[in-house]
Amino acid sequence: MRIVPAGMAAAIAAGATTFCHCWRLDRRDGFGIGFTDHDRDLAFDGVTFRAGSGLDGSDAEAVLGLAVAGADIKGVLRSDAIAEGDIAAGLWDAAAIGVWRVDWRNPAEHVLLSRGAVGEIRRTDHGFTVEMRSLTQALDQPRGRLYQARCNADLGDARCTVDLANSAYRAEAAITGGDGRLAITTDGLSAYADGLFTGGRLTFTSGANQGAAAAIKQHRLAEGLATIGLWAPLPAALAPGDAFTIAAGCDKAFTTCRDRFANLVNFRGFPFMPGNDFALGYIRTGEPGLDGGSLNR
Repeated sequence: MRIVPAGMAAAIAAGATTFCHCWRLDRRDGFGIGFTDHDRDLAFDGVTFRAGSGLDGSDAEAVLGLAVAGADIKGVLRSDAIAEGDIAAGLWDAAAIGVWRVDWRNPAEHVLLSRGAVGEIRRTDHGFTVEMRSLTQALDQPRGRLYQARCNADLGDARCTVDLANSAYRAEAAITGGDGRLAITTDGLSAYADGLFTGGRLTFTSGANQGAAAAIKQHRLAEGLATIGLWAPLPAALAPGDAFTIAAGCDKAFTTCRDRFANLVNFRGFPFMPGNDFALGYIRTGEPGLDGGSLNR
């Protein structure tokens, strides 16, 4: 239930209002920005909501029940608001969003309309559109365990327990070549087996992409030279000499857990579950039954 301040309630009752909207986006690293569709800056609760920021909100969708509602926030890419490099680096992924209705004559008179989180971000040549998802989107996230052959733990988490700080699964190196966007080569990983870092994560510690991370599509080793392919291009071009740390990957298979990590005691899948052929197959004469006898048609 929303509690409308007395001043706003009186303005609504009078029929002539001076209301506008304010939005605030807060990234997971603590950085936040505020903006408004009014023609001058407004401030309340210690936050300045800037006008003319190149950001604007669409109509909001509201639905009954637990379906995910939402809205869009559209804007122009600007270095002092939301920069293209920050979006590409994933800094705005899952950022928190708050929407307020504000009396611009007296910003202390405001009411919170909704809260949500950043969903899909679509980029164009000079702008972007942010999808705002309601808090009910958290109900769409998987809970509990799935009955499946592969492990459902993430490599290195508390359920897996593999120590990714171990030098056997983590390394530091620098780029020696590549195509500048999706593939890099390095001579600093010659001690690591081919494929060890496939599915892993690479984080840059220097260069134009310092602090950015990328998922690894493929790791190949040939004649002491490692080639790392990435799933998506990084915000800035890669250059020889850029330093990075790299962590091993896991395809969550039973054999990988056993042979690469010697961690079967913590395997979180069901590798011996019967498949569809077993579940849907016909009983054949002479096959052993549950009691050790035979099954006949």
